[in-house]
Amino acid sequence: MADVIERMIGDLTIRIDRSLCVGFAQCVDESELAFRMDEDEDVVVFERPEDETRERLLHACRVCPVEALVVLDADGTQLVP
Repeated sequence: MADVIERMIGDLTIRIDRSLCVGFAQCVDESELAFRMDEDEDVVVFERPEDETRERLLHACRVCPVEALVVLDADGTQLVP
């Protein structure tokens, strides 16, 4: 699997840098709807982020202690971290 995976959710682009993720799972704790842990690699992957509210999704990305989650708006402005 690629080191960086991304998904567009509404007007947001969310990137997961799997090379930075160390498996703290704080994003999963904040939104099990959006994220889950990859059982084989112990890093975060997308679950169903399109089903999560924008506010909760942004919060779940902000809590990552190693900044493995990046969020961009439609203009490409980085919102998180």
